[in-house]
Amino acid sequence: MEYIPILVLVLSFVCLLAIGTPVAWSIAISSLLTLMVSIPILPAATTVSQRIGTGLDSFALLAIPLFILSGELMNKGGIAHRLIAFAKTMVGALPGGLALINIISAMLMGAIAGSAMAAASAMGSILGPEMEKEGYSKEFGAAVNITAATTGLVIPPSNVLIVYSLASGGASIAALFLAGYIPGILTGLFLMIVASVWAKKKGYKVGKRSTFKQVFRTFIDALPSLFMLVVVIGGIVTGIFTATEASAIAVLYSFLLGLLYKEISLSKMPQILLDSSATTAIVMLLIGASMSMSWALSYENIPQDISTALLALSDNPIVILLIINLLLLFVGIFMDMTPAVLIFTPIFLPVVTALGLDPVHFGIIMVLNLCIGLCTPPVGSVLFVGVGIAKTSIEKVVKPLLPLFIAMIIALFLVTYFPELSLWLPRQFGL
Repeated sequence: MEYIPILVLVLSFVCLLAIGTPVAWSIAISSLLTLMVSIPILPAATTVSQRIGTGLDSFALLAIPLFILSGELMNKGGIAHRLIAFAKTMVGALPGGLALINIISAMLMGAIAGSAMAAASAMGSILGPEMEKEGYSKEFGAAVNITAATTGLVIPPSNVLIVYSLASGGASIAALFLAGYIPGILTGLFLMIVASVWAKKKGYKVGKRSTFKQVFRTFIDALPSLFMLVVVIGGIVTGIFTATEASAIAVLYSFLLGLLYKEISLSKMPQILLDSSATTAIVMLLIGASMSMSWALSYENIPQDISTALLALSDNPIVILLIINLLLLFVGIFMDMTPAVLIFTPIFLPVVTALGLDPVHFGIIMVLNLCIGLCTPPVGSVLFVGVGIAKTSIEKVVKPLLPLFIAMIIALFLVTYFPELSLWLPRQFGL
């Protein structure tokens, strides 16, 4: 096993992050330095540049900017208010009602918009002040919002699952989308149990029980928003359209929905397009840079060396999956989700497939694992959004976050060691 390329890659990447270099450029520069171990600087620089460009030359990736745009349209289109109102009638009377409303609304919003940042921003700004008014601590509200927002990255439609499909060499996007439902809902249920116990222990207020009429009215109001899931996922699963075509339909549907709710006007569209373009640019640069690192890893035979080393440790799937989960939990602390998926999928996927694991199942494990990293410093983007909206500090949020972290980790290990939680639904649809 050649250790010099691995040392160059790891040390250069860590050092660049430590001095504040943006993640995308840290990935690209460390890839260049790794290739320079084996080839001269000019061919190495040319290769990295080419790989950044060609890495984005994929029809499947077209779905990402379109899903980002549909998420932006939904975030501005009044959907969050209607989802919260519906969730309030469902669970508002239970212990920790407002916390449960936050979790359910974030799951629905994250699933519909496909963005943890959008869910954290919308739920935090709407429900945060209301929770504080009802006596909930600001820190507990922020902790619930931060962890709940990530469930939408597992529940489809999810941009990260599309990225994993690309990195895995063609795992079915439809199968991945269906596989995400049970693990995402399971994680949300575990968060709800912890939030309810915490709220009961702290003696937070309980809301009034809603009548059937109120539940029905809020459901009808939220139905057009919820129906988007049926249109997008139903169309993909039945083969009416591809995931890329579904993203275009999602844009049209969310735009018409915003007009119907009278929350979006043509005068707001330039800003919405600008915001979605800025997010798309960041994501695509990360994808391009990550593809260059993946190529550098393959050129230096690093994935094969790591696979051999891991399989030499043990041939027990339980042990190997435990090691991989611990490594991914560690990686998630320091790296954003998209580059982590693109870089570590080619490294770990051959290991788990050699042990008989389904690539779709592993994709859900990886995404669920890296969701936890979005809630941890120093790179936890959702953590910073949630804390910023709540106007509190990371130090104060850590205590209520810990039991919620434990709930997410328990869900992760259940999904890891019980494959049917991920694979049962795709199998029912013949995927």
